[in-house]
Amino acid sequence: MLRTVLPLALALAATLAAANPTLQVGSKRFAESYILGEIVSAAARRAGEADVVHRQGLGNTAILLNALLSGQIDVYPEYTGTIALEILHLDRVPPLDELDRRLAPLGLTVAVPLGFQDGYALAVRADTARSHGVQRISELRGTDGLRFGLSSEFLGRQDGWPGLARTYGFEAIRPRAIEHGLGYEAMERGDIDVIDAYTTDAKLDRYGLRVLVDDAHYFPPYDAVLLARRDLPQRLPRTWHAISALQGRIDEATMRRLNAEAEIEQRAFADIAADWAHGIATRPHSASTDLARAFGAKLLTRESLRLAAEQAGLVVVALGASCAIGVPLGVAAARRRRVASIVFAVVGAIQTVPSLALLAFLVALTGRIGALPAFVALTLYALLPIVRNTHAGIVQVPRNLREAARALALPPRIALYRIELPLARPLILAGIKTSAVVNVGTATIAAFVGAGGLGERIVTGLALNDTATLLAGAVPVAAMALAIDAAFDRLERRLDAARAGRGETRSV
Repeated sequence: MLRTVLPLALALAATLAAANPTLQVGSKRFAESYILGEIVSAAARRAGEADVVHRQGLGNTAILLNALLSGQIDVYPEYTGTIALEILHLDRVPPLDELDRRLAPLGLTVAVPLGFQDGYALAVRADTARSHGVQRISELRGTDGLRFGLSSEFLGRQDGWPGLARTYGFEAIRPRAIEHGLGYEAMERGDIDVIDAYTTDAKLDRYGLRVLVDDAHYFPPYDAVLLARRDLPQRLPRTWHAISALQGRIDEATMRRLNAEAEIEQRAFADIAADWAHGIATRPHSASTDLARAFGAKLLTRESLRLAAEQAGLVVVALGASCAIGVPLGVAAARRRRVASIVFAVVGAIQTVPSLALLAFLVALTGRIGALPAFVALTLYALLPIVRNTHAGIVQVPRNLREAARALALPPRIALYRIELPLARPLILAGIKTSAVVNVGTATIAAFVGAGGLGERIVTGLALNDTATLLAGAVPVAAMALAIDAAFDRLERRLDAARAGRGETRSV
């Protein structure tokens, strides 16, 4: 019977999969990319040819490119300057057809110019421009004391700060790194004087900032386009036709208005895309000034439960893997001093690697985004407390008990399971609890590679500088950490009570 049913089930599953292809749309971690990703997704859904998934806020260019090359996403909004300088490592931005030819060996295509350009710029407050007589970027060279606050990506990009500093002679300036979404508020408070901006940023108008003229013509053109897998037009022709209809439909003023709806009015990205698609002008909308009410509205939703479940599942699975690796490593370290020095050096070094750097490395190593690199990162980060506490617990077992075990001719494995590990249990559990609590917070980084979890709320809140959204991600994370800590305390009490009960039984 099984031999008959199983092939039929597999054939049915294959048929259903073939009947429902999926289009994976990606986006970067800033409001404009979220909005464009939703616009592309909505256009693709109208074609009715494929199920469409928008994987929001996956990270920077390197992560999106890796996802595209590995087939984990099919298309995402990008900019010609980024494609030429960051992806193809050219020294100029060629015409679109030449860009497309150069991308062909990678199995990629660039198409559908959306109709606007979103370039990099440097911006200052209007009063700063007046008091320092600054209208052009080159004029910053003659000013002293101006504080630069630049986004991390801009600081590291080939077409960002390094080349800008060489071009304008800013090598002596030491800018501060700041999250792009927070730069405008820092500028308004007077914490910094110069920021990097996108020319379609809505907050340029809101805060009355002055965009400095790029008089050395350093920044290349950044025309908004779609970067896709080269087989997409053949694989999903109706979907590609629907997406291609977006060509030339969004000008710079429109994009700045859409960004304002997200960043200032704090409307949902999907709602913004839907209204734009139906030709609905910006509707009067007042973002709630009641933080508690906005926080409650975002927190008490099914989406919150889904994100919390994703986060908890990732933590539990990674913690189980860490225990399976860390406890044996701790035992081995306790047995041999030379092994201990190697083990502690490795797990200690892992702990010092910044989480985003480790994630980027794992994405490149595995060739995948999503749960796999996040799971590996969390597993590695949880090792140090487990290994150290297991080692300490085994080492502190009294020598006379070990000698008694040897006198009774107990095999080392039996002595480990019956004597050493039970006595070391409190310390081992303390290490596991520490790893679990820490990993609840660390698991928020999963959102940076599309693995879901409550980090999605935190990433979105950072992109929009939306405190309510940030809290709707951060507060459940804190609550989950407290719940896990309480659960481990309860487990320890039960184990202690059970152990005491067994001791009473033996004494009777």
